[in-house]
Amino acid sequence: MSDMKAESLVFDVFGRMMQAQRTDGRWQLFLVGAEGKKRPVPDVTVPPHLSAEELLTFLDDLYHEFATPSHPSVRRC
Repeated sequence: MSDMKAESLVFDVFGRMMQAQRTDGRWQLFLVGAEGKKRPVPDVTVPPHLSAEELLTFLDDLYHEFATPSHPSVRRC
């Protein structure tokens, strides 16, 4: 299965857990709390053609101001 067809990806976005779900060809982002509860990120529109690697770069570009010495990058979990 290619990343483009993945239904769900999880990222550590500078220490914050984020899930990207692909439904009907579109990505929807969710913040994932410590207890596992998800809440949508309504103010971010992800281009639907992005692959998993491109999505990682997109999140890095979008949230780079949250980088810290202990969380210097976005990584796929």
